[in-house]
Amino acid sequence: MTQLDSRPTAVDEHVDDEQLVVARKWHPWRWVTSIVVLTLVAQFVHGLATNPGWDWGTFAEYFAAPSILAALWLTIQLTFWGTLIGFVIGIALAIARLSNNPVLQTISWFYIWAFRSIPLIVQLLFWFNIAYLYQTLTLGIPFGPAFFEFDVNSVISGSTAAIIGLALHQAAYSAEIVRAGIISVDQGQLEAAAALGIPKHREFFKIILPQAMRGILPNAANEVISLFKGTSIVSVMAIAELFYQVQVVYGRNGRVVPLLMVATVWYIVLTSILSVVQFYVERHYAKGAVRNIPLTPVQKVRKKLSEITAPPRGGGTR
Repeated sequence: MTQLDSRPTAVDEHVDDEQLVVARKWHPWRWVTSIVVLTLVAQFVHGLATNPGWDWGTFAEYFAAPSILAALWLTIQLTFWGTLIGFVIGIALAIARLSNNPVLQTISWFYIWAFRSIPLIVQLLFWFNIAYLYQTLTLGIPFGPAFFEFDVNSVISGSTAAIIGLALHQAAYSAEIVRAGIISVDQGQLEAAAALGIPKHREFFKIILPQAMRGILPNAANEVISLFKGTSIVSVMAIAELFYQVQVVYGRNGRVVPLLMVATVWYIVLTSILSVVQFYVERHYAKGAVRNIPLTPVQKVRKKLSEITAPPRGGGTR
């Protein structure tokens, strides 16, 4: 037997894919960048822990104080009602703008144009001072007799004026979000549904709405988060929401930074919760649109751990 005959053939060297040893790639600049960023983060955290100006004792004293929690609850209420009423009106405006009725189209367009053009603070102050224009509200036949009459000051309080202002402002943006989601649906599917004789209400709820929600939800969630933070603007109306209450407290004790941190942390906590809800709702409506549903954070961690702890491919054979 010659040396040539003793060399292993290609068939002898064949191994299965699962038994191949995959060489790990090294990315040195990625590691350098990570180390620099982590160093900067560590410096920031060190400053938070050691700089006495942050005054964490005052922060801990007021973070869960009853007055702060009451103000936080009012902020959540303003956000909830502003979002709910705003989207109800916004859906109606979107439908009116998409309708074939020129009157409804014009009124809807004018409303959206006006409320997006006027700054929110101007709208809020207008509603807060509505009693200067109308001392009483009446219900009855337009241009005819009135059946009920109310005193505006007794009906529209400061909080009510804030909810009205936030909701009407939110409605203008919600209308455009809903309209954009609906018109993003492929027209070919609507034509196919019409050709198959599918009823209009079934076409809307089974075909249009599930697809439109994929475009509506991310923008709608951003609007809710923006509204939650935007409620701080009602502090100019002396309404005791979170930011106003924080100002009241640091106006008494002069501890500005820790009290601002109290508001900051609460805003971060609640916007984080809203972001988590947004993720799971988007994940739900992604079914049928993507081949692989995005993994949840828990599933991502489990996958990473399994990759770290699992032996390298082919490593068991050596």
